[in-house]
Amino acid sequence: MAKSEKLSSSPRINSLLYKMGIFSYYDVVNHLPRRYDDYSLTRERDLLDKERVTIYAKVVSQVLLSNSFRRVSVATFDVLTNQGTYFKVVAYNRPYLPKIVNINEFCTIIGTYDKKRNSINLINIVNGKIEKNKTLRPVYTLPKDFANKDYIRLVNKALSALKGKIVSSVPLSYRKKYRLINKETALEYAHNPKNNEELRQSLRYLKYEEALLFSLKNQLIKEENKSLQKIKKEPIDLSSCESFLNTLPYKLTDDQEVAAKEIIEDMNQPSLMYRLLQGDVGTGKTLVSFVALYANYVRGNQGALMAPTEVLARQHYENAMKLFKNTKLRIALLVGSLSPSEKKDIYRDIEDGSYDIIIGTHALFTKSVVYSSLGLVIIDEQHRFGVNQRKALMNKGDHADLLMMSATPIPRSLALSIYGDLEISTLYKFPNIKRDVTTKIVNSESEEIMEVIGQTLEDKRKVYVVAPLIEFSEDGKYSVEKLFARFVLKFGAKVGLLHGKMKQEEKEEVLDKFVNGDVDILVSTQVIEVGIDVKKASAMVIYDANSFGLASLHQLRGRIGRDGHPSICLLAITDMDEEDKLEILVKSNDGFEIAEKDLSIRGPGELVGIRQSGIPDFRFLNMIDDIKIFIVARDDARYILANKNNTEFTSLINYCKNSIEESDIVKA
Repeated sequence: MAKSEKLSSSPRINSLLYKMGIFSYYDVVNHLPRRYDDYSLTRERDLLDKERVTIYAKVVSQVLLSNSFRRVSVATFDVLTNQGTYFKVVAYNRPYLPKIVNINEFCTIIGTYDKKRNSINLINIVNGKIEKNKTLRPVYTLPKDFANKDYIRLVNKALSALKGKIVSSVPLSYRKKYRLINKETALEYAHNPKNNEELRQSLRYLKYEEALLFSLKNQLIKEENKSLQKIKKEPIDLSSCESFLNTLPYKLTDDQEVAAKEIIEDMNQPSLMYRLLQGDVGTGKTLVSFVALYANYVRGNQGALMAPTEVLARQHYENAMKLFKNTKLRIALLVGSLSPSEKKDIYRDIEDGSYDIIIGTHALFTKSVVYSSLGLVIIDEQHRFGVNQRKALMNKGDHADLLMMSATPIPRSLALSIYGDLEISTLYKFPNIKRDVTTKIVNSESEEIMEVIGQTLEDKRKVYVVAPLIEFSEDGKYSVEKLFARFVLKFGAKVGLLHGKMKQEEKEEVLDKFVNGDVDILVSTQVIEVGIDVKKASAMVIYDANSFGLASLHQLRGRIGRDGHPSICLLAITDMDEEDKLEILVKSNDGFEIAEKDLSIRGPGELVGIRQSGIPDFRFLNMIDDIKIFIVARDDARYILANKNNTEFTSLINYCKNSIEESDIVKA
C-alpha cells in the first residue's frame, strides 16, 4: 500500500501510523502486542495481598468522590460478589467514575488487593462480565497519544481485509512436521487469543517462520559471497608467518593460535574469506588481526584496517608500528583530520603500492583512495559501520578477503545461528596478564567515590569518570559537563573532558595528556568504550550506570586494569532499587555470560547496542529463549538449499533471494 493511502478515517491516526513505519494492513497485523492483560476472574480463595486480581461483582453503594490534601481525587464504592463477599474499591484521579458506575449494576474490576483493608485499588473497570474467550487483552507499543483501543479496532479491520490473502512462507511439509498452524491463523491468534494455548501456537509459527527466513537469507548470502573467486591466488608462505610469530615479544594464547590458523587457511582458499573474529575485552583480537595483515603482506597484497574512531585508528597505527618495527612493512595512517596535502601524498603512495598496510577510519573507502592490490579488509568494532560502508571498502580490492572483529561476545551456538553468513573464530582465553578488577554498586552521591579517586591519584594511577549525556538534562541524569565542573573544583587541572562533539584536535590533545601528561581524571561519555588502551588507568566511576546495557558496561569496565594492577569500577546509581540488573557485573567478568544476560533482559528489538552489536532486530524471536528454534530452522534452511530442485521450496527460495539487498552481496 502506498504511503498516501489511508488506513484510518482519522488523519491524526494515519500520521501516527506512518511515523511508526506502518503503511499497509499487512504492517498493521505484523505489529504484535508487547504483552497481554489477563482478565480471567480470580477465585476468592486465591486472593493474595498486594497482587493483581480480577473480580466480578455487583455495585452496592454510590460512588463517593473526595479530594486528599495533595489535591488528588479519591473515588470509593462498595461491591458484593456472588459468593457474598464485600470489597471496598478505591480509585485515584478517576473523577468520572460517578457517571459510569451505577448502583445495582454488575461490573468486572481489575486492581490490586489490599488484604488488611479488604479493598481493591482500581486499575481498570469493565461494565458487565468479560466473555471467557476474551479475557486476554492485547496491549500494543504505541505513541502516547494513540489509544490502545483504537489500534485494536484497526487490527480487526486489517485482519478482515486480509482474510484469505496472507500466505504462509513455511512449506507445508514443515508445517506438518512441526504441527504448525498457518500464518493467517497465527496472526489472528496473536491479536485475538481466546486462551494461552492459542497464543502459544501463534508464536510457535511466527518464531519458526522468522528464524527460517533469516537463516535462508543468510545462507544464500554466504553462497553468493563464497562463489566469488579471488583474482590473485598466490599462496601464503606459512614458514614466513611462523618466523614472524617467533619474533613477537609474547606467545599467542591457544585461542589466538587457532584463530590465526583459521584465518590464514581461509585466506589461502580460492573463494573469499568472510569471517567474524569475536572475543571478550582484552582477549587479543587486535594481535590476531595483525598476524592476518602480515600473512596478507607475505602474499603480496595490501591490507586495510578500518576503526570506528580516529582515536582508535591512531592507537592501532602506533601499535602496528611497534609490532612491525623489525619488518619491511610500510604502514600509513589515513584519517579525516589530516591536511589535504598530507592526504594527497598518502593517496598517491597507496595507489602506487608504496604502503603495505593502511590503517584509518571511514576515510579508507572514499572515492579518492585507490588501492594497488587490496587483498584483506579488517573492520574493527564492525557493528559501528553500516553494511554499505563495509562493502564499499571491500569492493576497492579484487574480491578482498574480509575479517570483522567484535568485542560483544555471543555464545557460539547463538553466533552460528544469527551470523549464518559468516565463518566465526572465537577468543575465550586471556593473555598472561591477569585482570584484577573489582566492581561495586554505589549511590551516586556516596563519599566512597571521592575516596576511591583520591586513593587512585595517590597511587599515581589514572581514573575514568563516565556519564551517559554530554550536556545538562532536566530529567536529572548526569552529564559530562556537570561532572567535569564538579571535579575541576576539587582536582583542578588534573581533570580532562572528552565527548563526541569536541573537535578532533581537542580530543587528541586531552587523550595525549591523559596517557602521557598531567591529566589524571578523564570525564567522558561512552566514547572510551571502543578500544582505548591506557595502561595506568585503574579506577572507573560510571554515573547513571542503569542507563547503559550490561554489555556496554562490561566494555567500559574493560578500559581499566589492563596492566594487571588491582583496579575498581564503581557503578553509581541514584535509585538503589535498580541495582538488581547490575549485580551480574559485580559477580562476573565473563563477557559471554554478561552478553547473554543482556540479551535475555532486553529481548529482541530493545537490546542496547542491537544495532551496536551487529545483532539483527527480530520481531518475534528472543535470541536467548528461542535458541533451539534458531538451530532447528538453521538446519532446515540448509536442507532446503541442498534440495533446491524440490518444487515445494522454489517460491520460498525465490522470496528470500528477492529480499536480499544488493549491498549484502560482495560485487565483482
